[in-house]
Order: sequence, then structure tokens, then C-alpha cells
Amino acid sequence: MPDFREYELFEVREPVSQTIPFVYNSPHSGRIYPPEFVESSRLRGTALRRSEDHYVDELFSAAPELGAPLLVANFPRAYLDVNREPYELDPKMFDGALPSYANIGSLRVAGGLGTVPRIVAENMEIYTGRLPVQEGLDRVENIYKPYHTALRRLIARTHVQFGFGVLIDCHSMPGNVRVAGHSERPDVIIGDRYGTSASADLSRVAVDIFQRMGFAAIRNKPYAGGFITEHYGRPSRGLHALQIELNRAIYVDEATLERRPQFPIVAQAVTSFMQQMAEYVENYAGEQPLAAE
Repeated sequence: MPDFREYELFEVREPVSQTIPFVYNSPHSGRIYPPEFVESSRLRGTALRRSEDHYVDELFSAAPELGAPLLVANFPRAYLDVNREPYELDPKMFDGALPSYANIGSLRVAGGLGTVPRIVAENMEIYTGRLPVQEGLDRVENIYKPYHTALRRLIARTHVQFGFGVLIDCHSMPGNVRVAGHSERPDVIIGDRYGTSASADLSRVAVDIFQRMGFAAIRNKPYAGGFITEHYGRPSRGLHALQIELNRAIYVDEATLERRPQFPIVAQAVTSFMQQMAEYVENYAGEQPLAAE
């Protein structure tokens, strides 16, 4: 892409040797904003960064040391969202006709959060005007598809090597998220598409690990998992996908986007979570296959 000619679009942080059947993915933590993109936007500074999963790649950065690959997007979610179908595109955003196979009627498109987003958080419009339709299609061809190719390869390699695999899709959520029936705000939400993308035991263990560390952790509400979790989770084939949403208010100042003093503590807890998940799967998989709910 011309906007990213000087930057790596994404990176695969590989372990020296993959020793655990996990793949970690951070699709929304990209924070490279090319000048051309900024100039096309009506937003500046922290306003344009409201859609980021701030520093999630840093929180999960120990994955390669623990023996698992970590795929990290460098492009921002406001530019392209790979946690969508490839062609969830809003015709009102583009000059020119979209191809007939574009999904122009999804709820995410209607909300301004398609593959090429129209807004960032708080309903803030990104662009000053319409984009050429070829620009949107080029982002899908040159960023979205290579990113998912890299992710599929990591998952397939893991599956071949271990006989099964666990994808952990890593995200953050706003600090003001509240859940009906819960008196306290959630610190962590584990999503398994209501038991369809991963073993119910696996997601329950993930919740339990965070709870034992003192975090308010729940399952599926209000975030059950997006396109990546739904698309790659195939428990019947030994492929499990969990989404993790971390409450960003516990580690970042949401006004300034600066890391809070608690950031290293949260990162240490995330590393402990990854270690305990690996230990659980190593012990459990020897007894019986992980099963879907």
C-alpha cells in the first residue's frame, strides 16, 4: 500500500522453537499512522487512535518466549479492520460502485465499523470525504488478505505439529463497559462464541485463571468474539479460538493513552495467564481431546 510503503504492515514474532499449541494474535494494536492517512482524516492526535487496542501487543509480548508465535498488526484498526469479513464495506464511504460480492448490509457496516471503518469510538467520523472505491478494495487485497494468510499458516502449522491448536485473539475494551447482572465492571471478558469456537472447558479455565489472580472475569457478555474467533474456531477439528478483552482502564489512561504505573503488573498477569493456559492444555490434552460444548 502506498500509505505504508515505509512500514511493515504486520509482523510475526516467532519463538526460537514452537513448544506449545498456541497462536496469539493482536489485530487491533497497530499504531502506525502514515501522514497520507492522517491528512485524509478529520481527526487528529488521540481522537484518531480511539479504536486501538492500546498496547495489547506489549501485554502479550512474552508469547514467543513461552513457545508460541505472536502475530501483530502495525496498521491501525481505523485504517483497516481484519476482524471483519473481507468485504464488509459501506457504499456511502466510496466514490464508485462496490463489487456485487461486498457485504453492504451487515450490522457492523450499518454501525460504521466495517472492514474499512467509517468511524472510531464515540461515533467520530474518520474521513473528510469519500474514498475512491479502488482504495478500499486495495486495502483488502494488499493488507487484509496477506494478514489472514499469515494467520492461517500459523494455525495450520500448529495443528499439524501438535494435532490441535488454540488461537488466542487479543483485544482491549473501553473502561466504561458494564454488564447487566454484574455489580462490578469486568476486567476481562473471554469470548468463545457461546461455546461454538472453543471447548467449553478451555474457556472456563481461562476465566478461572484470571479470577484466581483477582480480576473480575466473565464469559461472552457483551463480547462473545468477532470474525476471527468465529472463522477460525473449529473445535470438532481440534482448532479452538478464544477472544480476550482486557479492560484498558486498568493499564492505560484513556484520555492521554499513556501507560498507567500498573502496566507492568497487568503485563505480568497476562504472562502468567499464558503460562497457566499452556500448562492446562499440556496436562489435559494427554487425557482426552478438548471437546466443544
